[in-house]
Amino acid sequence: MKNWKLKIGSISLLTLVLFSCKKEIFVPNQDGDNRQGTASHSNGFPADYDVVFNQEKVNRLNIIFTTQEWQDMQRDLSQKRGGGGPGGFPTENPDYFHCEVNFNNMTWAHVGIRYKGNSSLRANSNKLPLRLDFDKWEYEFPEISDQRFYGFKELSLSSNYNDPAIMREKSAADLFRNFGVPAVRTSFYEIYIDEGTGTYKYYGVYTMTEIVFDTFLKNWFGSKSGNCYKPDGDGARFSTNGFTLDDFELKTNEEINNRSDIKEMFDLLHADTRNTDPTAWKKNLENVFDVDGFLKYLAANNTLQNWDTYGRMTHNYYLYHDPNDDLIKWITWDNNEAFQNGKRGGSLSFEMNEVGDDWPLISYIIADNEYENIYKSYVKSFIETSFENSRMTTIYDNQESLLNVSATNEVNGYSYVNGQFNSAVQTLRNHNVSRISAAQNYVQ
Repeated sequence: MKNWKLKIGSISLLTLVLFSCKKEIFVPNQDGDNRQGTASHSNGFPADYDVVFNQEKVNRLNIIFTTQEWQDMQRDLSQKRGGGGPGGFPTENPDYFHCEVNFNNMTWAHVGIRYKGNSSLRANSNKLPLRLDFDKWEYEFPEISDQRFYGFKELSLSSNYNDPAIMREKSAADLFRNFGVPAVRTSFYEIYIDEGTGTYKYYGVYTMTEIVFDTFLKNWFGSKSGNCYKPDGDGARFSTNGFTLDDFELKTNEEINNRSDIKEMFDLLHADTRNTDPTAWKKNLENVFDVDGFLKYLAANNTLQNWDTYGRMTHNYYLYHDPNDDLIKWITWDNNEAFQNGKRGGSLSFEMNEVGDDWPLISYIIADNEYENIYKSYVKSFIETSFENSRMTTIYDNQESLLNVSATNEVNGYSYVNGQFNSAVQTLRNHNVSRISAAQNYVQ
């Protein structure tokens, strides 16, 4: 069936009322272009990273709501914010609503959109993180069946929460990738939203982020057939205190729902051989978990001072059971709190000696002398390659130039810049120097 395109230039949005649920939605404009079967809108085409994650410019993305959809979305947000769980975080994700997306003079109709996040979702700001699902409503609207955004089904928009430099999320992800640590692609976008008034509001610079279980697994590992988990909750510590497989949400193979690989990893981590036969313990653990990759991640993560993840918080990482070598791999996620001392006890020291049995993936592994030496070698390698000072200075200079106009144009209530953009970028430069010095003192 045809996927009709709305003419954004006219800002003329037609709506109807569904008799079954009385919900106002978008109706495709009948004089729009049919883009089904094209690389920009349809499934079956490779993800176009060059377009969606352009590294040379700040893209613009327009998001259009009807008045009713916008109001319903704000009402749902208010209700979910009021139901905060431990730490004040919402206990369930906000609902999806209908919107249209305009990009490169083309329109994607009936796109699913919701708010996302934890602390950022409760921020006293209109600039909140968003999640897009381009075929969320395909069962209501078969004409958008398998709709894609240049090969991407889902995308995440980080609001750059509490980041006056606007570049922490992207810089951290790029550093991990450059160092060989699994991390998603990112790029900068100016986001404009029509809240149903016919007029766009500038919501500021967001960081577009690839979704791990959508395109990333295939792109990085060459396959997405293995189990992919998004851990969250006490079980995500891998501690004997509160461990449950329920805290390991499957993002692939959900219908099979076999999480025995996580249970095996947990059992081997806590096996008695850790104390009675360390050599056997290490060999058995390495047969199921990519320990070397985890040590490499820890080296980069601790150097960056990325505190909002394992070791302090029970979230912001994925696990993937890679069928290529049958090992569970660590994937870093949501790095907007990187490059700072942090909260909730702060970022971990290089030694990580403040980490106890509540975080056994760190404390048990780093207690082994061989593993500690491998970790140290990765710290040294990281500051001499990916995090090397002249390289990072060039990156920060280029991103400052790229973002300067977009950052300056952000307005109160829709920004975390607060007139500090250039000074915040300089803080990142200074941070690079100080962390290299600290790392050198640690590894010598």
